[in-house]
Amino acid sequence: MLENQPAWRPHRRSKAALGGSPDRLLKDLEWLGLLFESLVIRDLRVLVQALDGEVFHYRDNYGVEVDAIVQLRDGRWGAIEVKLGLLQVEAAAAGLQRFRHQIDTRRIGDPAFLAVICGSGYAYRRADGIAVLPVGALGP
Repeated sequence: MLENQPAWRPHRRSKAALGGSPDRLLKDLEWLGLLFESLVIRDLRVLVQALDGEVFHYRDNYGVEVDAIVQLRDGRWGAIEVKLGLLQVEAAAAGLQRFRHQIDTRRIGDPAFLAVICGSGYAYRRADGIAVLPVGALGP
């Protein structure tokens, strides 16, 4: 007779780990941030599909990465970083600036927008042109 014994996952980062309590999530903010990013990507896909577009991610060999690239059929595109906390906006904006300077815009055109989506706060545009949006601002 055999009985399957599940593996212990102390950090609860498995894609199938859905039983974490609020207290446990708050003890692992990095994992909570990954879950938040997944939620935002799902919302972006729903919104962009209605516009006949797609959502991608970007990573290159130089360590530059972007959480979401939104591209419409007419070629317009934008880049989005997703950060749970407002204290991460500055680093996210710096990453978007690195990305902007790395991409050959002669071939694909300039981005229609660069944005950071956060878990809370108010929507505003930074002096460098990057939009900062709370997740609640996503909608039709």
